[in-house]
Amino acid sequence: MRENTARSSVLPVAPTRGRLRPLGLDEVRITGGFWSRRRHINATVTLGHCRDWMERVGWTGNFRAAAEGRIHRDRRGREFADSEHYKLLEAMAWEAANGDSPLFDAEIAALTDVIAPAQEPDGYLNTAFGRPGQQPRYSDLEWGHELYCLGFLIQAGVAQTRARGEGELAKIARRAADHVCATFGPGGIEGVCGHPEIETALVELARLTGEQRYLDQAALFVDRRGHGTLADIEFGRAYYQDDLPVRQAAALRGHAVRALYLAAGAVDVAVETGDDDLLAAVVRQWETAVARRTYLTGGMGSHHRDESFGDDFVLPPDRAYSETCAGVASVMLSWRLLLATGEPRFADLAERTLFNVVAASPSEDGRSFFYANTLHRRSRGTVPPADTDSPRAESGLRAPWFAVSCCPTNVARTLALLPAYLATADDHGVQLHQYADAEIATSLAGGHGVALRVRTDYPYGGKVAVRIGRAPDRPWTLSLRVPEWTAGATAWLVDPDGVRRPVAPGAAEVTRVFRPGDEVWLELPVAPRWIGADPRVDAVRGTLAVQRGPLVYCAESVDLPGGHEVDALRVDASVEPEDGVGGTVVVAGELTTHEERSGGAWPYEPLGRQATTAVERAGITLVPYHSWANRGPSTMRVWLPVAEPDQPAEPDNTPTPTGR
Repeated sequence: MRENTARSSVLPVAPTRGRLRPLGLDEVRITGGFWSRRRHINATVTLGHCRDWMERVGWTGNFRAAAEGRIHRDRRGREFADSEHYKLLEAMAWEAANGDSPLFDAEIAALTDVIAPAQEPDGYLNTAFGRPGQQPRYSDLEWGHELYCLGFLIQAGVAQTRARGEGELAKIARRAADHVCATFGPGGIEGVCGHPEIETALVELARLTGEQRYLDQAALFVDRRGHGTLADIEFGRAYYQDDLPVRQAAALRGHAVRALYLAAGAVDVAVETGDDDLLAAVVRQWETAVARRTYLTGGMGSHHRDESFGDDFVLPPDRAYSETCAGVASVMLSWRLLLATGEPRFADLAERTLFNVVAASPSEDGRSFFYANTLHRRSRGTVPPADTDSPRAESGLRAPWFAVSCCPTNVARTLALLPAYLATADDHGVQLHQYADAEIATSLAGGHGVALRVRTDYPYGGKVAVRIGRAPDRPWTLSLRVPEWTAGATAWLVDPDGVRRPVAPGAAEVTRVFRPGDEVWLELPVAPRWIGADPRVDAVRGTLAVQRGPLVYCAESVDLPGGHEVDALRVDASVEPEDGVGGTVVVAGELTTHEERSGGAWPYEPLGRQATTAVERAGITLVPYHSWANRGPSTMRVWLPVAEPDQPAEPDNTPTPTGR
């Protein structure tokens, strides 16, 4: 790995080594299109929505109760409720870095003033443990989430420092990190948190401050994992990745969010310590998860009971848990692996997950969210109450808040820092990984300035135009990712001379002396296509899905004629999908109505005795999966059963007259 010479101070992830150098929020600005709209709603609606709900349900009051000595009787929410405030603070810090509005600085200061009095003199900060009438500190490492909460606090402090300089929140976070090192360092508690998260936070603090002990503590937590330091539980130690050391594990397993956070932390440690074996272990686990344990949407986690990865190819669409937080964590991991290796495949998965999991969680108005992201909704959901939190993670409709509301704040911080996922640089040039209308300004080796303007209607359109605004008077390379979903079709790259050439999935590069006004065009084939699954994914045999560009599509009952539900749908795979109106796709299919057997007492019959069906031919409208359930209760499915081909007529075996 080569050393990174940081030029941006506003970086969510700032590795000192790696193949690529990330560009910060002061170097990349999203100016329009798909993500701009969502980020605007996030900043103007969702952040305030999260703040107000935490106050309403009493979680913010926990800090006041702790400072005033009444927490043992007045505490509200789950043991990890503190962490939602820290994720919100991180999101606000990145939003403060995105613009000049003083609003978020004031919001951060106000919430910090609530939190600060609850911190103990030695740096410990948690409202669920450690005070009279509560369990002792670190008495429940399996489920207590104390280090998990402190991890998000530290990340919020890092974000504030990078966005605005060290403030009170950053000082609180630094004291908390010092407490963690003193308590869990050599000679201290030889344990780990049941929910990884502290690892990434400590590495990022080490990158910010240059303090080696924070990196050492993160490495210690990673190396301790997998040696049975946590108690065995109903789900087994694999639930919190304490069954095998990170270096020995072949696949991501157990609770999906925990597994992905741990993997992200392990990459951070590997990069900063130059531990290529540790990095290779995480790459191996990522590869297995992508090849065998990931949904078409990029979602991860197929078990509701323990929110975990299933076994290889166990990916039932109707039982997809695919937690939104797992999607966020997957993007975090893919980004770190991209920076470390420079391989576009990691950006491919990040794109798929961003468009089809992260973008699916918030409603169009930014005031309700999916916690779990099923790929098949069999019954119409009920509208969650608007005035109370929802106890059900797998609600059929987005809910305004949850008893466990980790996902809304996680989406909020991801959208706030999203510009930092678009582009990178190295000694040779600039690389574009995600596509949006954007302005990019950075410097290359030797301090040579580069400015780019990206224009695109991606993901609905496939044309990406990059206009050079400023460039050094020497050759350098502009690299554009050609997504893996273009395989089997043809993508084109047009250079400033108008030369048009086909490009394969991976990286398309133009190396030359660029002049201001030069343009490079990438043309991606976004026509809708049928997608089939590996036959080992037996839950979707006999079905197909539709993908258009990076977007997965679905059938929703509100688009079906005659009041049909989606389970009546069969598609004709012999007819290619076509673009419809307003970003929809139309497929040829049929809607079936089954005749009930007499009595209906048993659903199984020998072949040839099944109930007959009435068939109605139809053109079926599909919508982007991320948009489903914005029009009220509905049924939905991504994987669509294929209609059986018409059977040929029975041969006529009547003897032909001979005329004799």
